[in-house]
Amino acid sequence: MVDKVILDSMSRDCTFKLRDTISQYIFPIAKCSRPIVVLCIGTDRSTGDSLGPLVGNKLKFLVRNKIHIYGSLECPVHAKNLCQIIDEINYTYTDPYIIAIDACLGSLQNVGKIIVEEKPLSPGAAMNKDLPKVGNLSITGVVNISGALEFMVLQNTRLYTVMMLADAIANGLYHSILKTVGGRKFDSNYDDFNIKDVEC
Repeated sequence: MVDKVILDSMSRDCTFKLRDTISQYIFPIAKCSRPIVVLCIGTDRSTGDSLGPLVGNKLKFLVRNKIHIYGSLECPVHAKNLCQIIDEINYTYTDPYIIAIDACLGSLQNVGKIIVEEKPLSPGAAMNKDLPKVGNLSITGVVNISGALEFMVLQNTRLYTVMMLADAIANGLYHSILKTVGGRKFDSNYDDFNIKDVEC
């Protein structure tokens, strides 16, 4: 598999390319019934940093066995509670496969692009925050240009760009789960699926 895939959220086939890319990684995970955790990082208090919570909100109806979602507009996973949430995930699930989703800043030509890498992401890197790396697979959306005053850049990011990225990522993930895990499934333990309420 390719180490790094960059997709344009504005392209018409982005959802399908993202679906196929993610499916390559999670198919063997789903096949062995390893729990998959979608960790949507960010805060609704900043337009540029709201990508993760928006994706979490859009995926809240992704009801499947062994699929768990952390982070939404109501209960975001952000700098103040990230370490606690990572500890909770590792305590709750045996060998979870974590798909970490976050916004990032980048070059002008990459704004609106989705980057998929088989490696952990570094939350808060744009803000020089010292947070633990997280994720077996990282999906980042380039929401604006990196440079000086990055806090202000995130605050003044266009919601349109963030929404286009969130729609593309959520749709790609949804269809990859359909492709690899299949239709809606339940078992006797309803907790096999959960959108986790975190301390906001």
